[in-house]
Amino acid sequence: MIDRPQIWITGVGALCALGTGFDEISTNLLAGKSGIRAVTDFDVAEHPCRIAGQVQPPPPPPMLDAALYERLTPLEQCMASCCLQALVDADLWVRRQELRIGLILGVAAEWMSRWDCDSRRGGRLICQPNAGRRPAIEMTLELLGLACPAITVSAACASGNQALGLACHWLETGWADVCLAGACDMGVTPYSMASFGNLRALSRRNDEPTAAARPFDADRDGMVLGEGGAVFVLERADDVRTGGRKVYAELSGVGMTSDAHHLVSPNPDPTQAVAAIRQALSYARVDAADIDYINAHATGTPVGDACEARMLHAVLGPHVAKTAVSSTKSVTGHLLGAAAAIEALACLTAIRHGALPPTVNLDRPDPECQLDHVANTAREQKVRVAVSNSFGFGGHNTALVLKAA
Repeated sequence: MIDRPQIWITGVGALCALGTGFDEISTNLLAGKSGIRAVTDFDVAEHPCRIAGQVQPPPPPPMLDAALYERLTPLEQCMASCCLQALVDADLWVRRQELRIGLILGVAAEWMSRWDCDSRRGGRLICQPNAGRRPAIEMTLELLGLACPAITVSAACASGNQALGLACHWLETGWADVCLAGACDMGVTPYSMASFGNLRALSRRNDEPTAAARPFDADRDGMVLGEGGAVFVLERADDVRTGGRKVYAELSGVGMTSDAHHLVSPNPDPTQAVAAIRQALSYARVDAADIDYINAHATGTPVGDACEARMLHAVLGPHVAKTAVSSTKSVTGHLLGAAAAIEALACLTAIRHGALPPTVNLDRPDPECQLDHVANTAREQKVRVAVSNSFGFGGHNTALVLKAA
């Protein structure tokens, strides 16, 4: 077996409906506090779903060019803010230009987000696609003063996990000494809400926003959109040990497959999703019996949650009855392209605090989703091994294994 370097997570930057930064978001995750509210940034009177987990991009940090920051789109501001937070948290901000840094960010419909923002301002950029603008990741590099290799990954809801997997590869092969990796998506827009609403994928519990997202519950009626992102600093463990800096966890396993079953519907055959988790476990050199906590992809759709439950039974076998599972989309909403990243943060929360974030609104578990649910209230439990599942449109199946370092 190949002897690979350990990869440690040493910094976190994040923004979502539950707050800004690891500490605030972790506190609210464990409290089961919902960030889902009525949408107020644009008119949703004619939308079937009128609620979401919205955020406001933070003001320009004092160390950045405020004028340039203010000209960025909300997505670009989110990316810059999360990357900055992560570098500061890892105590690398002042050394960023001396290091061999790699930047890998998951994004979803970057150009659609830009056209949406322009349209809301009265523009017609969507009718002039050749009159585009530099990619968001280039704007992030300029604002942060980085001159490093950088790429974006677009794999729908699995984008964040794929970005973290690529970052591991860059570090293992020596292409970089530090990697910034994660995903951001500011997807609560008129176009996205109309599109998912027309797919009948969104909850219509508009009169009770905090009770609308109900993963695994028998009364679930669809997902609720969220937005924001999370970016992590990844380093080889041997490089960190000599510095005495804090460590959140080890990113020890990544699994990726694709089934290409359907553009938007999950595959009822769990073979490829199961294979992705087994790949991640094999990569991390752990067995199903070693898993203490699973952060499920479960979005709150009737079909998707039941498919994932069947997949977890296939992976865990007899251990399914004692492996804790929750879906934090019940409080953050579904962050689309950034979902995997914010849910990796939820796993770090479980490892760091010795407590499992709950699935709220799980009042009547669906009989088709028989699992060891962490329902409504956080559960104190030591976590040595956590798994985060993310399954994206188009058949992107991914899983991460995170270990206590």
